[in-house]
Amino acid sequence: MADVLDVVHAIPPGRVLTYGDVAALVGRGGPRQVGKVMSQWGSLVPWWRVLRAGGAPPTGHEQRALKHYRDEGTPLRADGERVDLKTARWSPE
Repeated sequence: MADVLDVVHAIPPGRVLTYGDVAALVGRGGPRQVGKVMSQWGSLVPWWRVLRAGGAPPTGHEQRALKHYRDEGTPLRADGERVDLKTARWSPE
């Protein structure tokens, strides 16, 4: 659990990762396991910076997440409802 939250906490403003990206960085589990951690403990970290593989915000939190994206300058797709993963995906290096 702590390793997932550590990765999410490290994502800079205006950048994002998918649930699968977080799982890959942690080195175990998969998107569902990350989602479970986020559903229970995500309020402790910038939860809106973790999204679904298609760039959509977390289910049930779309409007709150979109406000955060706009406030942080996160690149959105033309539809204004999803994050542009090509430009917003974070790569820790």
